[in-house]
Amino acid sequence: MPQPISSPKDWKERADTHYSGVYRELDPLETAARCNLRFTGGGFSLRLMGTEYIADFPDFELRGEAGSLIRDEAVRVLVLRYLCKGRWTAPGGRQLSYSEIPWGNLYFRNFEGRCIKRVERMFGGDPESFSEIFERHKQLNAENIAGKECGWRFEFLNGIFMSIIIWKGDDEFPAKAQILFDDNFPLAFSAEDIAVAGDICISRLKELKQI
Repeated sequence: MPQPISSPKDWKERADTHYSGVYRELDPLETAARCNLRFTGGGFSLRLMGTEYIADFPDFELRGEAGSLIRDEAVRVLVLRYLCKGRWTAPGGRQLSYSEIPWGNLYFRNFEGRCIKRVERMFGGDPESFSEIFERHKQLNAENIAGKECGWRFEFLNGIFMSIIIWKGDDEFPAKAQILFDDNFPLAFSAEDIAVAGDICISRLKELKQI
């Protein structure tokens, strides 16, 4: 049984300590095939929330397109963990709530406060601005979810999609949000990692709102 979900700081420290050593021992061609990524000889090419990165190999560093080092520890560690233990598979057509992911029911309250409530605070009063992000930033590979008041399915990492749906609040009912994950997400990330993915996603959308 997994331990209680870590704080972001603990998650980063544990991952950096353990997985940096695991990463050096990987077979890069096997890793590229397993993770649905391209290996160029010096590293793995990947796309996260519409931004292109290179993960250096064998000594892990994450770089932007211009070669600058990425200092965002949550992004660095999530990519590192995916390369070490994640697996890409073709999605089967289902979308899962966090509580439907293996062990997600145990951690749901944490995820709800950390991600779902954050979406409600940021966009619940103005879902139109949420939709504008996806309409302006085509690199997110997003599609409007038909039949939802404000819902978008978009690519988090190469071939791995998630969705956010927002129901606008009014005088009688507060705004509500839901975050869903394509059914290949749990093979790529653990429940703990998916909570971090939610953090990263929301922070990136907040940045893109200003651009």
